[in-house]
Amino acid sequence: MAPIKNNDSIIVIGAGVFGLSTALELSKRGYRNITVLDRHVPPVVDGSSVDISRIIRIDYADPLYAQMAREAYQGWINEYTDFYYESGFVMLADTFSNPYMSKAKEIVKSQGGRLDEFNDANQIRSLYANVQADLDGLFAVHNPIGGWADAERSIQHLARQCNMAGVSFITGPRGTVHSLRKSGTRVVGVNLTGGGYLLASQVILSTGAWSNRLVDLSHAASASGQPVGFIKLTPEESRELENTPVMINMSTGVFCFPPTPGTNILKLARHGYGFATETTSEATGRLISSPKRDGSNAESGYLPNDADEGLREGLRQFFPKLKGRDWMNRRLCWYTDTPGGDFIIDHHPILDGLFVATGGAGHAFKFLPVLGRYVADCFENTASQSIRRKWQLQVPVEGAQASSTMMGDGSRGGPPLRKLNAIEQSKL
Repeated sequence: MAPIKNNDSIIVIGAGVFGLSTALELSKRGYRNITVLDRHVPPVVDGSSVDISRIIRIDYADPLYAQMAREAYQGWINEYTDFYYESGFVMLADTFSNPYMSKAKEIVKSQGGRLDEFNDANQIRSLYANVQADLDGLFAVHNPIGGWADAERSIQHLARQCNMAGVSFITGPRGTVHSLRKSGTRVVGVNLTGGGYLLASQVILSTGAWSNRLVDLSHAASASGQPVGFIKLTPEESRELENTPVMINMSTGVFCFPPTPGTNILKLARHGYGFATETTSEATGRLISSPKRDGSNAESGYLPNDADEGLREGLRQFFPKLKGRDWMNRRLCWYTDTPGGDFIIDHHPILDGLFVATGGAGHAFKFLPVLGRYVADCFENTASQSIRRKWQLQVPVEGAQASSTMMGDGSRGGPPLRKLNAIEQSKL
């Protein structure tokens, strides 16, 4: 592969956390001709890096992500401090031997971190008196370092930084990519849905759950929708839940946030195996799981009945007083799942001129302050061999369909992946 020059044209497809952080870091390194394309202006309304909150934690069962999380934490408490809320982070499980929780504890302690461990999760109230959850029969691990970030405002800030650095943006129909434009086995640009095209020396694919629409990654990644629900509280109810931590039940996958300040909005979601769709990629002709390309996947407010009930179960556990409350909004949040929860950050092994930065697996946003640096190191082939191997995009095996093996990093809970039927999919 020929070296990439600073004045070479670079197209970044996708204005989520991967695309924006990469564009900003490359611009800092002197690349002067970067254009970001997306269906929507960032923060992208149906992306996985938007809405009012995302968990920020340093508790990881993998040494690399634990290291990255600690580095990112410094960014959250400095440059991104206006968007970060250190509420504390609590992992719950029905057994203290939960594999992910055990390994995460070991790594946090090895890095000098302090944890509180409770054989009876109800003891969490000694730290957070306002917790209302039914915690009987659960074990708990509490880390005072951690909490949540306002995802929408964080992405807005990141996009502004890109703008100020000279990154160009094209959104709407003129920024919606239909397919990769190729010359033999080299990607030379993108074909747009309106019929035009844009040429580039390098194309960076950061399209998250939409990635399989443009290039065959079915052996390495697949899209799943995870249920999210929002409840409007009264000011009194909101005050009752002030000073409570982010909590996740590792057995069910359901997690919750404190009310977002100034909004009286409460959010629950499930970090699970999710729901798959079945559609045909116009670019590759393959059957894939993907959110729709046109329009917004956040508009319908539809959740399958079993997804809604999973959130309801979490609501009954975490906020028993609110168990009958109507949702003010619901949606599926689209993950890009990978077999072991690892990112995919690599030059494509077959298509020259294409670099892939995707596979967030439900946790990429946490690394927003440092993610671009790691991606750019891989792009410039300066990352360590261990990192490049970990995030390598393998050559696809003909006919391989590995969606059933996209089990993530062991942090998920709840029922197995389920493919939505045609009627359910039509309501999205």
